[in-house]
Amino acid sequence: MIPVGQPAPEFTVQNHLGETVRLSDYKGKNVILWFYPKADTPG
Repeated sequence: MIPVGQPAPEFTVQNHLGETVRLSDYKGKNVILWFYPKADTPG
């Protein structure tokens, strides 16, 4: 667990278009992460 108020660690994921996205791509911007179970997705 990351303590509240601490920066998130660097990570890389694929977006819904299959493109690689890094957290550092958004440095200096507000970021909202939305995680949800695969069972709730249409695919």
